[in-house]
Amino acid sequence: MMGYKRKVLKTVVASKVRQVSLTNKQESGHIRQDFVTHTYKQNHNTKMSLPTHMRALHLPTISPDPQITLRTVPVPTVVPGSVLIRVLAAQVSQKVYDIYSGKVGFTLAPDMILGGGYAIGRVVQPGPDTTSLPVGKLVMIQSFLRARDNPDEIQAVWGTFDGGVPASREWIEKNWKNGSYAEYILAPLENVEPLDEERLCKPKGDGGLGYSVENLLQLPVQLVVLGGWKGIGLRAGERVIVAPATGQFGGAAVEVAVAMGAGQVIVMGRNMEILKQIQGLYPRGKIQIVPMSGDEDGDVQKLTSWGPVDAYLDISPAAATGSTHVGSCFKALRNYGRASLMGVLPEGLSVTYSMIVWKSLTVKGQYMYDRADAQQIVKMAESGVLRLGPETGVEVVGRFKLDEIDEAWAVASKNTQFGKLIALTP
Repeated sequence: MMGYKRKVLKTVVASKVRQVSLTNKQESGHIRQDFVTHTYKQNHNTKMSLPTHMRALHLPTISPDPQITLRTVPVPTVVPGSVLIRVLAAQVSQKVYDIYSGKVGFTLAPDMILGGGYAIGRVVQPGPDTTSLPVGKLVMIQSFLRARDNPDEIQAVWGTFDGGVPASREWIEKNWKNGSYAEYILAPLENVEPLDEERLCKPKGDGGLGYSVENLLQLPVQLVVLGGWKGIGLRAGERVIVAPATGQFGGAAVEVAVAMGAGQVIVMGRNMEILKQIQGLYPRGKIQIVPMSGDEDGDVQKLTSWGPVDAYLDISPAAATGSTHVGSCFKALRNYGRASLMGVLPEGLSVTYSMIVWKSLTVKGQYMYDRADAQQIVKMAESGVLRLGPETGVEVVGRFKLDEIDEAWAVASKNTQFGKLIALTP
């Protein structure tokens, strides 16, 4: 990872890494009011000027040594069904770099601007058919792209996967191959969700929730796992399992389950430090820990020691291939239990046909989410039911400009676990 070589344009002056020095007060779950107030006032100016060109990070093709360059390119032209957005913050993660370097096996359109839909921005030019996104509106950009005339067949994850079939690849390359690692992004109208800036970003003493723009980057991640929980009909008071729970999406699955009213969440993983960190964020008894021991039947006994398990959400990475936790979690489900599979394991399930039948289990594969889920996740955050920021154990460990992308990747490579957020702020 650290041996990669990228050739940034000679006109770009390299600068040192801009890491955030968090105070003890921030680390304990509070946001400095002076910082939040400054952020809110700075971003609340709705006067938008539009240049002809912008800076953007360009990738010619996926390769083991991705040749990422910082270029000056024309600002995208707004067309019907689209919105031009000034990017305020976009998420940087090691998993995304692994895609660009070919380690994951996903396919992407050539000659693309990096990044995707995990971003927060401000509307600078709505399309001619836009009715509810005025200039200056703070918005979340979400990543699940679907063709308007064929949404069930033509699907992609913006900036990370072009859908894997010829029709979706062609659609992405012609329309939406350019992402959020740029000063501006042209987004499909249906992938843009308005945010109540007064509620989310005003200081707590003034009736807001005190979140920074970077804190809002949790929303697109939480949106993904909301789709999984809604897909199996999570109900208030239920006992559920999240496995693995120590990564970015696993931790988000815990946050969303609690916000949806889960009575108890059992978290599985191998990193006890992270599991205990998650447990400490909630009232006593709300989160229970079961380490992945490799003993499938032994883990079943631990998973069921608090009572019947109603539902299970799995979001295993490919690196979890061969793990026994999937079998343990399925066996732990009660009769008529439900399982949502959202991970990328390349292997078959270690679950018998007869067990699924005899226990009347519902097993659902869930690829991302529905449009209504994007609207719901925003409402959950604005109401305060779904928490963001340090209160959920998530800290911003780095903020970087476009010409500091190498430093951003380096910090991301050391912060792959739950609770660490790296932001690109073009």
